[in-house]
Amino acid sequence: MWIKKTPLHRRHFLKAAGTSLALPLLGAMRPTIGSAAIKDTAHPRFVAICGGLGFHTPYLFPEQEGANYELTPYLSKIKDHRDDFTLFSGLSHPEQNGNNGHASSLTWLTSAQRPGLAGFKNTISLDQLMAQHLGGATRLPYLCLANDGGSLAWTSNGINIPAENSPARLFKTLFIDGTKEEVASKMNELRRGRSILDTVVGEAKKLDRQLDVKDRNKLDEYFTAIRDLETRIGQSQEWTLKPKPEVDYEPPQDVADKRDIVAKQRLMYDMMVLALQTDSTRVMTLSLGGMNAVPSNIPGVNTDWHNLSHHGKDEEKIEELRLIEEAELEEFNTFLTKLKALEEHDRPLLDHTAVLFGSNLGNASAHDWHNLPIVLAGGGYKHGSYVAHDEKNNTPFANMFVSLAQRMGIETDQFGSSTAAGVRGLEV
Repeated sequence: MWIKKTPLHRRHFLKAAGTSLALPLLGAMRPTIGSAAIKDTAHPRFVAICGGLGFHTPYLFPEQEGANYELTPYLSKIKDHRDDFTLFSGLSHPEQNGNNGHASSLTWLTSAQRPGLAGFKNTISLDQLMAQHLGGATRLPYLCLANDGGSLAWTSNGINIPAENSPARLFKTLFIDGTKEEVASKMNELRRGRSILDTVVGEAKKLDRQLDVKDRNKLDEYFTAIRDLETRIGQSQEWTLKPKPEVDYEPPQDVADKRDIVAKQRLMYDMMVLALQTDSTRVMTLSLGGMNAVPSNIPGVNTDWHNLSHHGKDEEKIEELRLIEEAELEEFNTFLTKLKALEEHDRPLLDHTAVLFGSNLGNASAHDWHNLPIVLAGGGYKHGSYVAHDEKNNTPFANMFVSLAQRMGIETDQFGSSTAAGVRGLEV
């Protein structure tokens, strides 16, 4: 094992173009890579899962708030974990009217306003803030996944990060070592990337004296992007030479039937459990997506999913939609069960993993982004209750993000549109 004799200080700075940029936590800042001191520490994880076509909230939200709520049809599907999660209503991001009814999916983890409208620029998503903070602590700083639909992750410059939708490719990335030739080629690519970054930073220094305030701001954004690349290259160089973990799981094949949403979610959840179990990453997002087609292998469903989500209170459509969403919740329940069955430092892995599950739409039929369905499981929080915030005057959803960021070790009391550093009902 390669031991660094003189680790970089956490407050090491990059100095260029008259600015000082604090580096994120890199492997080079750790005294020992893979040391017992690091392995013996339980690390917090974060997972965010969003269903872009919503969940029918009359089947989710109970009538009574508190710990003694009666199970609803949807909650009965995750009742095995009643003491492992908290259900929230009355949360939303402000000003989510966008260029289309589903635009709020762009900002579910950012809370930026007016998604998709003229002049809109997204902001950093919660998962990416966490990934920047963790840097090279794991082989992959984050995983951005999708079964269908777009990615939930956005960089600090408002750029959407492409999602991985192939469990087979993901498994290879996580657990299949490359040949010696492939590893050598990868290291050469990383060294070349480092050389290019050194060159462009040097050129940027020369530009600084010639720029006005507006261009200096643009240059600051540029250096933020450089910092992100530095993080990835530094992380990749260390991990490329380190053998990947071995797991007792046959390399999977992607689900051939694109309409089999249940099988696709199940397989992706399995990959997520393996990634968390092996500490290959500590930050993960998953877009459950949706489609303009009839899901296969769900008896009783004969109408396309998107159409069902816009049921217009048609009872027959709602009952078909219920079958789909109950199937989704059953897969989510299995995911939680697997995390709870795994132990890390004499506690379930679920206790170390905050799992945010919900949707960017409170009423998908009307494209209404208020009163979002939000479940927070695990993470070491006190659970077992239904917490109903004001249905008409919603609490900023981003208030919860502040608590989740702090849990990951980020020193902050604000995120996006937050108005407080926490929400009622979220307690450690």
